[in-house]
Amino acid sequence: MLRIQKSLQSAGAQCVEGPSPADGSSSKSRDLPDALSRQVYCILGIPIDLITMPGVLRRIEAAAACDAPFTLSTPNLNFLVTSQSDAEFRETLLLSDLCPPDGAPILWIAQLLGVPLKQRIAGSDLFDALKLSSNPLKIFLFGGAQGVATAAARALNNGPGSLRCVGTFNPGFCSIDEMSRSDIIDRVNSSGAEFLVASLGARKGQLWLQRNWDRLRIPIRAHLGATLNFQAGTIKRAPSVMCKWSLEWLWRIKEEPRLCWRYLHDGTVLLRLLFTHVLPLAIQSWCLKLNRHRRGQDFSVSQVHDDEDVTVFFSGRATARQVERVIPVLRESVVTGKQLKIDFSTSQEIDARFLGLLLMLRKTLKARGAGFTLTGLSPGLERVFRLNGLDYLLSECRQPSGSLALR
Repeated sequence: MLRIQKSLQSAGAQCVEGPSPADGSSSKSRDLPDALSRQVYCILGIPIDLITMPGVLRRIEAAAACDAPFTLSTPNLNFLVTSQSDAEFRETLLLSDLCPPDGAPILWIAQLLGVPLKQRIAGSDLFDALKLSSNPLKIFLFGGAQGVATAAARALNNGPGSLRCVGTFNPGFCSIDEMSRSDIIDRVNSSGAEFLVASLGARKGQLWLQRNWDRLRIPIRAHLGATLNFQAGTIKRAPSVMCKWSLEWLWRIKEEPRLCWRYLHDGTVLLRLLFTHVLPLAIQSWCLKLNRHRRGQDFSVSQVHDDEDVTVFFSGRATARQVERVIPVLRESVVTGKQLKIDFSTSQEIDARFLGLLLMLRKTLKARGAGFTLTGLSPGLERVFRLNGLDYLLSECRQPSGSLALR
């Protein structure tokens, strides 16, 4: 058995190679960073990227340039609420290649937890930014109410900007399986588009994109919901002052009264999550921060290799400050092809950024048909996992020994 002590500086982005429906990468993706390079934070069980609008645009342009599969999700409060009870929907976020925050409640939660998310990146704002980009992009509009996609395409093609619509399709009210027929997928693929925009309702749109990941040939895929309505002019977007003060939901209710019940449900769940998860985490975070100043932030990472396994040991405080040291170690462990074990038996703390890194490790390994095992979690650390909405990680595969195998 060989023990390797690591003391590493920050690592640059490494591109993913080899096709994978789980990771959304291909051999063409050499201009795209791998999942471990993303600045991801875990917000109540879902990955949220710390990224600016220019950063999102660069990722999209890189994916288009190298024709690499790239799934973009824009989590808002409804995404967060749905992910708490719908494992397949949550998986669409976990396997996405970018998850910028769309929704003020995500930023509010982040602020309470000390997560440095500052900018909301709404799907409609992203669409407008792409129109102003100097790089032309061909898009396909899938879904929307009757006539909406056609009207949006007309507005895009007749107006200024670098977005050009090369096709639309409205599947009507049908199941995901029905809209996944070969003739429909072939129609989408034959359009020659570079960006597939779905508008089917959040759950149906996310699941349709994920279930057809390996059948779709358009590199960039996203469900952008009401964006089609805004582009078509069938629904007006809230004035900028209402968006600035996080009151866009009131305007949306005025435009679409049926949304009132969804907002009521999501708001109720948000309140429950605030009291049962966010506030306990915030209090714990404040206490740990005080304790950290007194005791320092000692941390080390090491590896043990044997014939079949590689074990990575984290000792001390596994926080955002240590992530850049850990990424190269995890990359090295992944490429060995051995069963990976993560040992927290000498760790006292873990934060949202480090948990986000574990989510990206999970994504990377799933792309290889592999997983990792968690060992040595104290009751306190296990409670932190649960408060952060990661019960599913703790229960994916529990071994009789008490360690957790994530596959």
